[in-house]
Amino acid sequence: MRPMIWSGLLIFLVDQITKYIVVFALDLQGRGSIDVLPPLLNFRMAWNRGVNFGLFSNDAELMRWVLIGVAVAISVWVAVWVLRDKAGRLGLISAGILIGGAMGNVVDRLIYGAVADFLNMSCCGIENPFAFNVADVAIFVGAAGLILFTGRKKAE
Repeated sequence: MRPMIWSGLLIFLVDQITKYIVVFALDLQGRGSIDVLPPLLNFRMAWNRGVNFGLFSNDAELMRWVLIGVAVAISVWVAVWVLRDKAGRLGLISAGILIGGAMGNVVDRLIYGAVADFLNMSCCGIENPFAFNVADVAIFVGAAGLILFTGRKKAE
């Protein structure tokens, strides 16, 4: 259980700290964009009221609370699943990474009403119009880790 808690806490803190530094300390919300290593890495401010890439976004207050509820429910389900399944260390770490990312985005929705996205990456003449954040990366990595490192029962 400890690997899940510590990895989740680490991801949550990194996500919230990076959002605070970029969005508020560097005033990305006021500036709109900051070129870091163009075109590979740029900061582009986006307040995401929906799911990935703004899907299901609208200004309805109900959707905000639905998305918070879904994220919390999935996080609880993942934690119960890996603990009940007696997942190994990598499975627990993967669960923590996913949960930490989900909780980072939940806190954004609670405080700001939307998720603060700011990372934008483009390459090779293809301009990516979407922004994301550390929590989004963590959710993806955690889900991939759960696929790779859980569900393997030993033959009895």
